[in-house]
Amino acid sequence: MLSILIEILLLVLLVAGAAFIIYLNLTTASLLAALGGLLLVYSFISDIPFLIKLLFWLLFVVAVLLVIAPALRKQFLSERLLKVFRSALPPMSDTEREALEAGTTWWEAELFSGNPDWRFLRDTPQAKLTEEEQAFMDGPVEELCRMLDDWKITNEDYDLSAEAWQFIKDNKFFGMIIPKEYGGLEYSAFAHSCVVMKVASRSIAAGVTVMVPNSLGPGKLLLEYGTKEQQDYYLPRLAVGEEVPCFALTGPQAGSDAGSMPDRGIVCYEEFEGKETLGMRITWNKRYITLAPVASLLGLAFVLLDPDHILGEEENIGITLALIPTDTEGVKIGNRHMPLNVPFMNGPTQGEDVFIPMDWVIGGQDQVGNGWKMLMECLADGRAISLPALATAAAKFATRNTGAYARVRTQFKMPIGEFEGVAEVLGRIGGNAYMMDAARCVTAAALDQGSKPSVASAIIKYHLTERMRQVVDDAMDIHGGSGICIGPRNHIARIYKAVPIAITVEGANILTRSMIIFGQGAVRCHPWLYKEMEALAEPDEELAVEKFDYAFWNHIAHITRNIARSIFLGVSKANWVTVPFNTSIENHYKRLTRLSANFALVADVALTKFGGSLKRREHISARLGDMLSYLYLSSVTLKYFRDRGEPEEEIPFVDWSMRECGRGFHLAMQELLYNLPGKMLKRILHIIIYPLGKPQIPRKDEIHDEISGLLLDDLTMRDAITNDIFIPKDDDESLVWLEDALQQVIKAAPLEALVKRAKRLGNIKKFDLDLAVSCGVINDQEADVIRNAQLARLKVFAVDDFPPQYWQGKK
Repeated sequence: MLSILIEILLLVLLVAGAAFIIYLNLTTASLLAALGGLLLVYSFISDIPFLIKLLFWLLFVVAVLLVIAPALRKQFLSERLLKVFRSALPPMSDTEREALEAGTTWWEAELFSGNPDWRFLRDTPQAKLTEEEQAFMDGPVEELCRMLDDWKITNEDYDLSAEAWQFIKDNKFFGMIIPKEYGGLEYSAFAHSCVVMKVASRSIAAGVTVMVPNSLGPGKLLLEYGTKEQQDYYLPRLAVGEEVPCFALTGPQAGSDAGSMPDRGIVCYEEFEGKETLGMRITWNKRYITLAPVASLLGLAFVLLDPDHILGEEENIGITLALIPTDTEGVKIGNRHMPLNVPFMNGPTQGEDVFIPMDWVIGGQDQVGNGWKMLMECLADGRAISLPALATAAAKFATRNTGAYARVRTQFKMPIGEFEGVAEVLGRIGGNAYMMDAARCVTAAALDQGSKPSVASAIIKYHLTERMRQVVDDAMDIHGGSGICIGPRNHIARIYKAVPIAITVEGANILTRSMIIFGQGAVRCHPWLYKEMEALAEPDEELAVEKFDYAFWNHIAHITRNIARSIFLGVSKANWVTVPFNTSIENHYKRLTRLSANFALVADVALTKFGGSLKRREHISARLGDMLSYLYLSSVTLKYFRDRGEPEEEIPFVDWSMRECGRGFHLAMQELLYNLPGKMLKRILHIIIYPLGKPQIPRKDEIHDEISGLLLDDLTMRDAITNDIFIPKDDDESLVWLEDALQQVIKAAPLEALVKRAKRLGNIKKFDLDLAVSCGVINDQEADVIRNAQLARLKVFAVDDFPPQYWQGKK
């Protein structure tokens, strides 16, 4: 029995030693020499049967031959494997290929590697506003916010005021992405994000109005693909609001599956402006189109057909994008949808047999059929800015004002924020707001460095809008009755109504999570998978074998390294990981390095197990997407904290984010392992990933209490966490009353404590300010401070009510 235990121990040491050697990332020659030496020592000291030792040596020799004899490897293995893979994997459609190739990769590719280079993230320049951009924020943006009355917009006028519309146009809010040579502002992605966030913190309807022309719309498409003539004509007009643009993609039969749109254009010749013109007749029916009811310029996506072969041999040319002035005969606009009573301009558009000339196609005739690729490229960029900014605005607004309300509102003679149940929720609100702003800022910084990270944009669109939902739900819970009574005083309820809109648009969240994040991420971010796919599609057989051999065997080495890294980092609890720079929170970097190796390994296992059918295994794909997302959110939070100088007072927010993402990661991992087919595979993966058992990451009450305490009492910290949203200053604003009440309550708190202590000691019989003054507990001025705080509280506690005549007017 003892000898068996010794042999098991030796085998474990052999595996651990091999894992450590592979973990060291040695050169190929050094790696083979070290593994050979380890196997030689094991062969001498182990008493296992000779045939088993021989088997180990045969495996080692095969591995050596694979490395030192590439010609034999290609002839006997790679060439045959290439044929097997080609027959097993279905061909990729053009639509799938264009979606997968859209955008670029950034930090998410490092996370896929299993060994992220933290210096790459650290060295990404911090997102900052230029002096000109800051002046715009402090001037026109601030002024626009002051003139917006969100109660009137949402419940009386159902639109922005005429004054606000004109101000937006005059100050080039629609031209933030347009270069200065065309009369635009040419602002950075970060500035674009900050403008949307600040405006949305005042009015969601206004935020959407500002963000759409600068996101997926005619302006962006013209910049990327327009002809010189189109750019010279339209961009100056768009920049100054002379044209109001919209873009029509979604229709009754094509929502998330935009590729199935039934809208058709037929290539033809027709007389136009007095001469025969090459163009197309288009019929379309679109809905949910933001700004369509007031648009003067319609961007339209449709499928172009050429049955008479006027342009060439192809009949179905594919998705095409065109710009159509809305005063063109046959264009129908004007009707409105009302998205949950958030009255930004949104509605349908139709057209039947509307003729447009070929030069109205974005990019001209050369770009017919390229519309899907154009859309995917632009969506990858815009989706990373607009909705994350709007979601972060809601989170910061809720953090600032719910924290103030929880400090001012009292029950059972104490602020409700001091109840542990409320403190937990308030801590979650603050933690989410911090992490969301980190994702917003760091991703915008990547965009400003020229990246178009399609996977990261999907991650933050999904997770920030979902966290917006959680934050606003939590805020509603804390506000209680005052949160559900609609009126001019109630700001949180209007954000609450807007949450499903953010969840739904620019890629419905369910599909984004289950299909896009990992489905696109696996191909774009994996270091070898896309290279293998290119090899499979290569028509030159000799070149295909060469490419496949290079990619496939490097992929095998990649999997082997991540097996080794997962084992070693699991056993050592990542304590031996070296963080390549000084930081006060290096343990977080170490843990994320381990989780990256775990994720990279199970991603490869899933890809190997399911192959091309993985895109239909949405449960599996969603959980892999969750793991990648939590790694991304964690790491950008660390980057954000570092960019801010690693202030000690922000550590609770960072710790909360790390625990939140760690718990989410391990839950997704364990659910994935539980649902993988094959008991043996699951057991092996459990041993590799969790060699010392499953980690437990319970919520830490102290972190919630720390965050809650900062939001309740630390005005400086509160300002730092909720920076760059609109803070009203007019005396007739209910939010100004709340800010005033908070400051007065904090000022009065130590004086109230003196009176309570005197009552407790029996110096006064009850909490009576006049009695406290007469007994010398406080003076008259201090009593006035307490009285003013009490009056300020009462003003904040009031909710709106309406006379019968108001409702009769509504009818």
